[in-house]
Amino acid sequence: MQRPWINRPTTVAASAAACALLAALGIGCFQPQRVPPPGAIPYQPDASGEDLFSPPPTAPDFSVAPPQTVVPTFAWTPPVPAHAWKYIVLHHTASETGSVDSIHETHLKRTDSEGNNWRGIGYHFVIGNGNGMPDGAIEPTFRWDDQSSGAHAGVGEYNRDGIGVCLVGNFEETEPTPAQIEAVKRLVGALKSEYGLGSAQVLRHGELKATACPGRLFPHEEVAASPPTLSAGPWRIRGW
Repeated sequence: MQRPWINRPTTVAASAAACALLAALGIGCFQPQRVPPPGAIPYQPDASGEDLFSPPPTAPDFSVAPPQTVVPTFAWTPPVPAHAWKYIVLHHTASETGSVDSIHETHLKRTDSEGNNWRGIGYHFVIGNGNGMPDGAIEPTFRWDDQSSGAHAGVGEYNRDGIGVCLVGNFEETEPTPAQIEAVKRLVGALKSEYGLGSAQVLRHGELKATACPGRLFPHEEVAASPPTLSAGPWRIRGW
């Protein structure tokens, strides 16, 4: 039964008009709304001005330390003004064991040519062999710290101007340990560099006095030829 109050042609016409209007607006009656691809959206910062699309800043990487320049320095700078040293005189203790303490106690019992007691150890440096001192340890004595004359050469000029270096051991019977050789070369090279000394100024005790010191098995030529280079820090066992 037809309902007289419905005007079918009018309803259809109204629907058609609505679709035409929507089509004109670019929407479409039955088409889903199209979203432009992300690249088509122009960049706009937010209201605070912050760039929302930029990656967050990365934190600094502390896992790798930055490179550092190490400047070589003379490792045995004395606490007083340095003496004008002219020589390095090399010795051995002629004993299997020894230390700064034991040498110091022995030398305290000695007297000079005028009958005066020694102040103690006559050397400026002692290098251990593992028996009484750590193997290869380089220890300055009080004579180095106060830059005083040595009591080691048996000749006045070389006591006054010669740096006395003594290695623990009897090198008439055994060779110095590898650590001792490395240590004495390091020390001699640093002293040559610091005081402008040449290889000819690195002397055996036996060149100055009638003695076998520092022993026939001591590699003097190798040690005297040590290149004049500065060194890392010394192994100071105690302060005098």
